[in-house]
Amino acid sequence: MSSTLAGWLQALALVGALALCYRPLGDYIAKLLTSAKHLRVERGLYKLVGVDGDADQRWPVYLRSVLAFSALSILFLYGLIRLQNHLLLNLGVPVMEPHQAWNTAVSFATNTNWQSYSGESAMGHLVQMAGLAVQNFVSAAVGIAIVAALIRGFTRNRTDRVGNFWVDLTRICLRLLLPLSIVFALVLVANGVVQNFHGFHDIVTLGGDTQSIPGGPVASQEVIKELGTNGGGFFNANSAHPFENSTGFTNWLEIFLLLVISFSLPRTFGRMVGDNRQGYAIVAVMGIFWVASAALITFAESQHSGSALQAAGAAMEGKEQRFGVAASGLFAASTTLTSTGAVNSFHDSFTPFGGGLTIFNMMLGEIAPGGTGSGLYGMLILAIVAVFVAGLMVGRTPEYLGKKLGGREMKFASLYILTTPALVLIGTGVAMALPGERAGMLNSGPHGFSEVLYAFTSASNNNGSAFAGITVNTPWYDTALGLCMVLGRFLPMVFVLALAGSLAQQQPVPATPGTLPTHKPLFVGLLSGVVLIVVGLTYFPALALGPIAEGLH
Repeated sequence: MSSTLAGWLQALALVGALALCYRPLGDYIAKLLTSAKHLRVERGLYKLVGVDGDADQRWPVYLRSVLAFSALSILFLYGLIRLQNHLLLNLGVPVMEPHQAWNTAVSFATNTNWQSYSGESAMGHLVQMAGLAVQNFVSAAVGIAIVAALIRGFTRNRTDRVGNFWVDLTRICLRLLLPLSIVFALVLVANGVVQNFHGFHDIVTLGGDTQSIPGGPVASQEVIKELGTNGGGFFNANSAHPFENSTGFTNWLEIFLLLVISFSLPRTFGRMVGDNRQGYAIVAVMGIFWVASAALITFAESQHSGSALQAAGAAMEGKEQRFGVAASGLFAASTTLTSTGAVNSFHDSFTPFGGGLTIFNMMLGEIAPGGTGSGLYGMLILAIVAVFVAGLMVGRTPEYLGKKLGGREMKFASLYILTTPALVLIGTGVAMALPGERAGMLNSGPHGFSEVLYAFTSASNNNGSAFAGITVNTPWYDTALGLCMVLGRFLPMVFVLALAGSLAQQQPVPATPGTLPTHKPLFVGLLSGVVLIVVGLTYFPALALGPIAEGLH
């Protein structure tokens, strides 16, 4: 079977599996977010931390809860990393420097999972389990909680309440992420992914050298790494390592896991607003961009030039022989269109246009389907902009799902859209202006610029993958990228929750003949255009200096 045909079959199987999960999983998430009943274990947790599970929060209180929880998560993880040499199962790894510990703690608490270290040589098993894996759960749950609050803004009227963050966080972890992780971790273990507490083992490589490879609780971290669109690998090679991704089937399953919740959330949105057609429209736009990106990256990696690439039959540098071009392209498109950041190939070794597309995917805001929760609320912000643009065209006040979109709402949406490009472009510009930071680039010219651009795009969009030909484990890069992760994660949340509060206070307006239908193909096309023009073209000059210039060279 040819690699191309195998790739098409994998993609079709993936589409089929996601379609089968769309309705039941989306309905289940809607039910857990709207249920008035608390499980016994949930009531026990609320009592333990002093939370009233039946109380509703105003959006500023909801926001303060998010920020307080995230700040405590960062402090806890930072302390755990800095003290890991005194903990059990530390494997004798050295203590991480303060600037790198800060970067790592921020990275995992913001769902970025950017790694400026090699996992197997920098982290003991206890920190991997009690620190990194725990943050994989709760940071993913925070994203879903934020989009739940935004949806409540559309569904509630004349109120300043958008839900209870602590209830949302607890339910998402206990009723959604934990059960799915247990089931699929067992599947991964059954297919060869490692799960143990072994230390280092010395092996002899094919070249006759000795290499130390640890075991560890890999499968349990691998499953939530993908399911929660986190991406931080137990090993430095991430999902290209056979202990993390053992076969072609586990590779397909990991792609499925990193997409399934985000692609099902539009169904949750449709159910909660009382119109499933709204969910179909949103998921259609997500699907269009995902299919287009996967096809274009695979095409770019297959259209090789030069004698070495022609002899290999494809652009195979940096790709696992077990997976080939098609499975690598599918994984690359999926991981950069979500906020996952996991990789099964070396994006730095992709062709200029193939690598450029991975950068462009993140620049779109990772909305197709995006991270758990963050992808949907990003797409809903752009849907609001699309409705506003349509209203300007016909000269009437825009409305979306019965809520008027005035100046206040559009300011929040505009600030949301401008935050990430500002962080990416300013951060890249400053790095390129500093001689010491330019010296960290292992390549010169457009590709070296692409490495820096990728780093700030990945950090600001909370993705976590990288063009690895750049030295980022320095005090400046660890600090600067850490700040981009924090601001890129929490500033948009401020604007989303403020928008949710503004919408919840409104009285719904009835639809009229002039109201734009937001469930029809016209709106799907309009929203797709807004995604490309309003978001994508913002970065065109930067892309022209990097991957486009390299590809045309």
